[in-house]
Amino acid sequence: MSRPIKRSLTLKGHRTSVSLEDDFWNAFRDIAAEKYTPINALAAEIDATRDLDAGLATAIRLYVLNHYRTKP
Repeated sequence: MSRPIKRSLTLKGHRTSVSLEDDFWNAFRDIAAEKYTPINALAAEIDATRDLDAGLATAIRLYVLNHYRTKP
């Protein structure tokens, strides 16, 4: 398992970064491609709906986990 690496994203015109392991980052990119959605747009959707007690990286990990758990 890889250590988290800082990744840059742009949300609503503002640069931010998230620390994600390679497996989560690659899965997140795959989901964005599957949905024909730019990765920054998908991150913005997750950011807009996340619990404010959770960081963006945690919200992305949970999104990826839920995506694959509910995939038929």
